[in-house]
Amino acid sequence: MSFKNKVVWITGASSGIGRELAVQLKKAGAKLILSSRKREKLYELKQSLKTDLINTHILPLDLEDKANLASKAAEAIKIYGKIDFLFNCGGISQRSLGLDTLPEIEEKIFDTNYWGTVLLSKYVIPQMIENGGGSIVVISSVVGKFGTMFRTSYSASKHALHGYFESLRYEVEDKGIQISIVCPGFINTEITKNSVMGNGTLYDKMDQNQLNGIPVQECVQKILTAVKKGKKEIIIARKEKWAVLLKRLSPSYLHKVLKKRAVV
Repeated sequence: MSFKNKVVWITGASSGIGRELAVQLKKAGAKLILSSRKREKLYELKQSLKTDLINTHILPLDLEDKANLASKAAEAIKIYGKIDFLFNCGGISQRSLGLDTLPEIEEKIFDTNYWGTVLLSKYVIPQMIENGGGSIVVISSVVGKFGTMFRTSYSASKHALHGYFESLRYEVEDKGIQISIVCPGFINTEITKNSVMGNGTLYDKMDQNQLNGIPVQECVQKILTAVKKGKKEIIIARKEKWAVLLKRLSPSYLHKVLKKRAVV
């Protein structure tokens, strides 16, 4: 599989994994559609890519705005006449105890992380099937495989993505649709800084684990290699990857470990 001349739509493209995907996919010769809420950041990214600006399109959208996602998907498809790859990178993290998190903030997290990703994929897949196939890439998290403190709604939204897209895969893979779920651990991005607290305000500081995490360039290289190989689940982590194994083999022991650490 090659990304050259393929149409790639990336949500959450203004920062972190989404931004680095745009950089590496442009180098691979892809035709890009870049989306996020931050229009100015998207245009800055486009200018930084420099080469082949004609085949780099900006499509601002808010994943939380469910009512407008169908029209945004139609607009994205219209740009090149098709979409070959949808990288669902947009999302929001959390740093608050479940009992201290307002219901409207929990709804915001779910609308952004779960419903935004599910709806865009549902609107794009029929067109992919008509064109002979395509690929949906879902950026989840290792906490989509197990829960931990201060991530109640975030972890739940990622668990929900696994349930939905693992089920959907059975329904569409014979129609040429590849679905890859990516589970990053600590990656050196600003996801922690952009997390919301229980009242909706920004956490606005970097977690030391995030600062010491896997470089985003390395993470994206691993994602693209795995997607080209058709991998169904991709775990990109250091020692936190063992928590995924412990969850399956000894959940009671994992509980003790995580409770001592308080934060993953």
